[in-house]
Amino acid sequence: MYEDFVKERITQLRLERGISEYQMSYDLGHSRGYVYNISSGKALPPLKEFFAICDYFGLTPQQFFDESEKHPALVQRALNGLKELSEEDLRMVVDIIERFAK
Repeated sequence: MYEDFVKERITQLRLERGISEYQMSYDLGHSRGYVYNISSGKALPPLKEFFAICDYFGLTPQQFFDESEKHPALVQRALNGLKELSEEDLRMVVDIIERFAK
C-alpha cells in the first residue's frame, strides 16, 4: 500500500512541476533510470533518499504523506511566505482566506 502511494505521489509532484524522470534523477545525483525505477515500482528510495526527494519538492515528510493536501508544494510555499509577513499583513491574508472559504 505505501509502496504504491510513494511512487504515485512522486509522480504527481513531478508532473505538477513539469519535471521529467530523467531530470529529477539527474538533479538528485543519480543515473537516468533512478526515478523511473521508483515510479514503476521496481524500487523504493532508502530513507536518506526519501528525505532528499522531500527536500527536492520543498516538502516535509508529513506533507508528502498527507493525502488531503492536493498541492503540498504550493501550500508549503504559501506557508513560507506567510512567515515573512507582519502581523497586520497576516491578518489581512487570513481575512481574504476566510472570505474565499465562504
